[in-house]
Amino acid sequence: MLKVDHVTKYYGDFLAVDDLSFSVNPGEIFGLLGVNGAGKTTTFRMIMGLLDKTKGSITLDGKPIDYSVTDQIGFLTEERSLLTKMTVKEQCLFYGTLKGMKKEKILSRLDELLERFEVSEYKDKKIKELSKGNQQKIQFITAIINEPRLLILDEPFSGLDPFNVEMFKKEIIKMSKKGSIIIFSSHRMEHVELFCKKLVVLLHGKTILKGDLKKIKSDYRKKTVLIEGDMTKEELEKQKGVLRVIEKPEEFEVQIEDMSVVDSLFSFVSKKKHVTKFVVEEPSLNDIFIEKTGESYDK
Repeated sequence: MLKVDHVTKYYGDFLAVDDLSFSVNPGEIFGLLGVNGAGKTTTFRMIMGLLDKTKGSITLDGKPIDYSVTDQIGFLTEERSLLTKMTVKEQCLFYGTLKGMKKEKILSRLDELLERFEVSEYKDKKIKELSKGNQQKIQFITAIINEPRLLILDEPFSGLDPFNVEMFKKEIIKMSKKGSIIIFSSHRMEHVELFCKKLVVLLHGKTILKGDLKKIKSDYRKKTVLIEGDMTKEELEKQKGVLRVIEKPEEFEVQIEDMSVVDSLFSFVSKKKHVTKFVVEEPSLNDIFIEKTGESYDK
């Protein structure tokens, strides 16, 4: 288990992370979210042991993270961290050696991953000769070449087309099923919702949302109902508990206070002659994020 316990980080007088706590079990994919400057990168670096904490503790299986366990950690940074004058093979040998792997193991693992990510032909190519998407594949390969127990993924899908996003997804899920602890951060909320059962949202270093994603959605009061039928926007806006009505080409998007409004709204709609749609939607994680932070995370 990875445990972050009441961790605080100051840069001089600036409070970057304020009393952050969470835990991630083996096999879990945990979301750490926040707009730029929220404290995500600082938290990642403290977990990696690259930054000292001001207060609190970070442990992996009950032990502080130090050089004795860094060989069991993988980190995919948001920024490119590849040495572009190296070949793919040289790059992976370099990273694998840093992780304490033997040359034979690195090369066999490299061949396996290059084939899986469909880039075997680039093994002896220099990094700078690859496209942005293929560079991202190589960066991901260097992060997982040591089959890490703890894997930190910061914007792993940057520069990837939908086909390659699916390829990455399969590998991430495969690693979680094998028991890796995975911390995931992305600006694409649909990816967060797909992977993460638990999450923390940071704003200016403070935790503003935390817990099980299903419960967070369940507890979120505002709901949306999609309605298609022979009524007007003005009629819907007059219904008790309706907060907002957006008229779209083929339907109305009706935001209501909470689930208690559904029955009365349905009663009104059912009296109309031609109703072809009445669907209560869950709030998206992006909707909740915007309400909590005041800005969109999907940038």
